[in-house]
Amino acid sequence: METAPLRAYLVDDEPLAIERLGRLLAPYDCLRIAGSATDPAQALEFLNGAKDVDVLFLDIQMPGMNGFELLSRLAVQPFVIFTTAYDQYALRAFEVNSIDYLLKPIETEQLERALAKLGRLRPVVKSDWQQSPDLPAVLKELAASLLGLRADYPRRVASRVGERISFLDLDAVTHFAARDKLTFATVNGREHCVDQTIADLEVKLDPGKFLRIHRAVLLNLDWVHEVKVSFAGKIIVSLKDERGTKLPVARDRVRLLRSRMEF
Repeated sequence: METAPLRAYLVDDEPLAIERLGRLLAPYDCLRIAGSATDPAQALEFLNGAKDVDVLFLDIQMPGMNGFELLSRLAVQPFVIFTTAYDQYALRAFEVNSIDYLLKPIETEQLERALAKLGRLRPVVKSDWQQSPDLPAVLKELAASLLGLRADYPRRVASRVGERISFLDLDAVTHFAARDKLTFATVNGREHCVDQTIADLEVKLDPGKFLRIHRAVLLNLDWVHEVKVSFAGKIIVSLKDERGTKLPVARDRVRLLRSRMEF
C-alpha cells in the first residue's frame, strides 16, 4: 500500500527563502506543500485552522513574531524542521524536540538528512513532547529569550591567575582560543586564561556576536576587519586589533561565516 505524502507548510519572512525551499522540496514525492507564508500571523491563522499539516518548515528569526512564539500559540503541535542562519538557535530548537534544523543557505544534503529523519517517524504519531502540557510554557520562555526579554548572555568573563580573579569585558575580547587543554581570551593582544572550554563558551555567549570558526577558536564578529578568500576556497579572517591578528576558518565553518557576515 502506497503511503500518502506528508503535508508541509513553509514559514519564512523572506520570500526568496520560501521560493528556494519550495524548489528544493519539489522533487520529493514523500512530501507535498500545503501552503506557505511570509507573515507569521498569517501562518498562525492557517495552522490553527488546518488539522492536516504534518510538518512545519519554520524560520526562527522573524519580525513581529519569532518561530518559538508562533509555536507557543498553536493549538496542535506539528513536527518542526527549523530553518535558521544561526547555529546557536539550533540548540534552542532542540529544547522543543524539533525533527531537525537547516542552516541557511539550505543545501540538498541537509534537506535529505532532515527528510530521512522525518520519514522514520511514519506513520505519523504524535510524540510525547507534542502532547506535553509543559510545552507551551517552554516555547514562551524561548520566544521571550529570543526577543531579548531575559538577560541570557553575560557581558563579562572571569579570568583566574592563582588566587586572583579578574573580569574581562566581552566587548573587548577579540577571540577565544583553546591550546594545550587550556582556553585563552585575547584582549588588546594579551591572552588571559579562562576556566571554560570553547564548547561551553559557544553555548553561553551571544550567538549574534560570537561565532565558532574552528574547533579551537571562538571569534567576536565585531572585531573582524576583513576576510581573505583564496582560489581554493580557504578563508582567513583578519582582526582590527593592533597586531592585525589572522585566524583561519575551518572548511566546515565557512558557509556559516559567509551567511553571518553576508559575503
